[in-house]
Amino acid sequence: MQQWTPAIAAAAILSAVILVGVLASKDSTSTDGPNDSTTTIVQIVTPSSTAPITKLPLTQTYGRGAAGPEIKLIQDRLIELKFDPGVADGAFGERTQQAVWAFEKLVMGVPRDQVTGKVTPEMWSRMQDPLLILPRRPDATPDHTEIYLPEQVLIVFHADTPVLVTHIASGTNEEWCEEVTISPGEQDNETGTEAIKKGVCGLSWTPGGVYKFYRMVVGRRESQLGGMYNPVYFNKGIAIHGAKEVPDHPASHGCIRIPMHISDYFQSLVAKGDQVFVFDGVKDPEAYGAQPPRFNWVDPSYTTTTTTTTAAPVVTLPPTTLAPVTTPVTTTTTSTTTTTAPAA
Repeated sequence: MQQWTPAIAAAAILSAVILVGVLASKDSTSTDGPNDSTTTIVQIVTPSSTAPITKLPLTQTYGRGAAGPEIKLIQDRLIELKFDPGVADGAFGERTQQAVWAFEKLVMGVPRDQVTGKVTPEMWSRMQDPLLILPRRPDATPDHTEIYLPEQVLIVFHADTPVLVTHIASGTNEEWCEEVTISPGEQDNETGTEAIKKGVCGLSWTPGGVYKFYRMVVGRRESQLGGMYNPVYFNKGIAIHGAKEVPDHPASHGCIRIPMHISDYFQSLVAKGDQVFVFDGVKDPEAYGAQPPRFNWVDPSYTTTTTTTTAAPVVTLPPTTLAPVTTPVTTTTTSTTTTTAPAA
């Protein structure tokens, strides 16, 4: 879409100046220091530009189920901004809705419990601005990931430039007890060769802190925190992984759920050793350091069950009175002899 090209080019020239301004903003807006509250910075920047911006108007609000050329324009722009709606096919489906959720929360400032997943004319106008999304930690490793729990948004940065912005679902902060399946190699089944089942309880908590990616597994995995697809681990058993359900609210046992189509390539965007900053909205990640999760505990009410083949139950029928069987008597009569069958 060429109407954004001049503004984006101008924005690139100003990015270094803007970054300095953001860093200054970071220092001046911290009230009690990094150990007491989360630093507030200006993360979404719209640089001023003398180049005119030609915006295409939107005359109505579009949501899930809509289709047409307007939807494809929205999808194309989301892709340019690294909010991945999947294939730009002109159909407003679940993937586009999740990308819009992320844009609503990160750019529009909508609280996560008030997202609509709909593109209004106002949002579309904002979407066409030459937006710059800056990292909150520009002094991190060259490639790093930032997770914002209050907004339920994750961003992967390469050299301080976003390559992925996605909606997520993190821990619910609720206790749970259930039977879990643990794949070989996972915690509590590190040396096993087959999956095992256990009854455990846990706290669905995603801790804030500073971590590093240390392990990646391709494919489906089962752990004490549930099923995962293409997990990338950064805090003990907590991983960023694909999930079929990534709703508009926290929903996991502590891991970071991302849409399945994004998990297909997420591992190609990150590497072992990349830093991961988890912002919980209470303190800066550095105030926690590498804060471990709360480990699960044995479910005291769990009863081990095994799957066996059970024979069909034996049914005892009440006694049945049968009618007596009468043996017929055959009599042969001749002129001289009469034969009678003996009694049984």
